[in-house]
Amino acid sequence: MPEETREWTHLDQHGRIKMVDVSGKPPTWRDARARARVRMQPETLQRILEGTVAKGNVFDTARLAGIMAAKKTWELIPLCHPLALTAVDVFLEPDPDLPGVRLEAHTKTCERTGVEMEALVAVTHAALTLYDMCKALDRTMVLEDIRLTYKSGGRSGTFHLQESTEDV
Repeated sequence: MPEETREWTHLDQHGRIKMVDVSGKPPTWRDARARARVRMQPETLQRILEGTVAKGNVFDTARLAGIMAAKKTWELIPLCHPLALTAVDVFLEPDPDLPGVRLEAHTKTCERTGVEMEALVAVTHAALTLYDMCKALDRTMVLEDIRLTYKSGGRSGTFHLQESTEDV
């Protein structure tokens, strides 16, 4: 494998797993967003909105879980670099038409590698926490549509998910 190709891969010249060496890349501003949905019974969503879930405030707890998980992405996903995140936010929006909750995570940094995994980990852990807090009410909940929707910065430039009617 040519040296310049090996530089950005998780495989060394012998085909063994390694962490990518990003020391030669300059730090740049990077931003990523990811989303997820949690489908649930209408009664479960109603209990969340009424604040009558036995485990407490579902949205605040899920938001905090997502933020905390983003900060530990490098500990959860093999070969991810530890990043100094400059911002993490998680948004939860009830959607009676789903019925369920739409989640979105935003992550930012000025680093040598992107924050896509941090956004995906944040939104996934927020969705899992929402499930955990409500599972006694509804074990039929479904976590779905976990995906990257936006990223900017770095060598690969900007990515923006083009929405279709199936994605909404």
